[in-house]
Amino acid sequence: MKQHQKMLLGIVIGTVAGIAANLAAGGTPWLEWVVANITGLAGQLFLRLLLMLVVPLLFSALVMGVCELDLKQLGRLGLKTMGYTVVISSIAVLIGLVLVNTLKPGVGLSDEARALAMKGTSVQAAPAPSSTSVPSLIAAMVPSNPLKAAADGDMIALIVFSLIFGLGLALTDTPAARHLRETIQGLHDVMMKLIDGVLKLAPIGVAALLFSMMARLGMGVLMQVASYVGVVLLALGLHMFVVYSLSVRFLGGRNPVAFFRDCRLAIVTAFSTASSSATLPTALKVAEENLKLPRNVSRFVLTAGSAMNQNGTALFEGVTVLFLAQVFGVQLSLPDQAVVMFICVLAGIGTAGVPAGSIPVIAMILGMFKIPPEGLALVLGVDRFLDMCRTTLNVTGDLAAAVYVSRGEPNVDTEAELEPRSSAS
Repeated sequence: MKQHQKMLLGIVIGTVAGIAANLAAGGTPWLEWVVANITGLAGQLFLRLLLMLVVPLLFSALVMGVCELDLKQLGRLGLKTMGYTVVISSIAVLIGLVLVNTLKPGVGLSDEARALAMKGTSVQAAPAPSSTSVPSLIAAMVPSNPLKAAADGDMIALIVFSLIFGLGLALTDTPAARHLRETIQGLHDVMMKLIDGVLKLAPIGVAALLFSMMARLGMGVLMQVASYVGVVLLALGLHMFVVYSLSVRFLGGRNPVAFFRDCRLAIVTAFSTASSSATLPTALKVAEENLKLPRNVSRFVLTAGSAMNQNGTALFEGVTVLFLAQVFGVQLSLPDQAVVMFICVLAGIGTAGVPAGSIPVIAMILGMFKIPPEGLALVLGVDRFLDMCRTTLNVTGDLAAAVYVSRGEPNVDTEAELEPRSSAS
């Protein structure tokens, strides 16, 4: 069986068995014992394996993402790309947060159900921000001790340190620095291998988590999950067909209908693979042959974008955190939601462009705001489909960014072809 088929089987078994156990023996001592000592333990181990890999994965991904940028082009092209990425990703997360606060997909569970859902949470939460004032948040972005920030799960400080470290490594051209770069690339490769291994255990972990959740809550939580999927799809659709259309029309000077038609191959590939990295060769082909973008610009923007311009992932992370906060009755103030939005935009730069690459990051953000990470079982149950949808948004966003950055840039390849002809004539 393929991995997504195994995941689907685990979802079905965990959900059906949990609902059946709730209907037959809900609240009985023996069911509580099974949930606490067998399925709950298995689910906790799966979550802990994910959380264990977050810090080294995020650090290595961000450092290598910055190092792989061409610093000669990082001036004009880099500023345009990064500025576009930050603005569009912020709009994406804002759309998600507004829809979650407006439609409230996670509201509806009773207090008793929430208490049962939070029972047995053993994943240690990261410390919440000590102050949500703007000066305090800006000061806290730069860690006085990066190792302590990593140990405490201080995501913002860890991300900023990783970006600064990556920039320093990219600017240092010595044999030792090149060796260090290879070492960090090796760390990233190992983390990706381990993530792949952990995700192979996902069918068992998801089945255990879903059984535990359904055995305690019964059918009540399924309506929240359906509402959550609807909100995510609505947010992704608005961003793709409204924001990108406006971007392509007014920033790129192109017809949005023609843009989406030319990008069909990359869109279908992204949806089927659920991986920005795997879609990169197809996106490069589409940019050069269909969109007729300058090769030097499209390669720079799309290569950087496959790792750093993940609008769909940032949107998904923000919606998921707020949804689970609503499910478990955790009140997030507007400053707290601003922090979530900020982390999601920055984390979108370092999230691995592979299937389910955002799940470890979401688990860490949940811990920061005292939201039970076990709630990820609800998300993992529908994540494969949503992953395909948000990857489609990510790849389309990379192409929209390439259209914007290419506007006004000279086509180096065309000029190089014309130069010999003109000299010969």
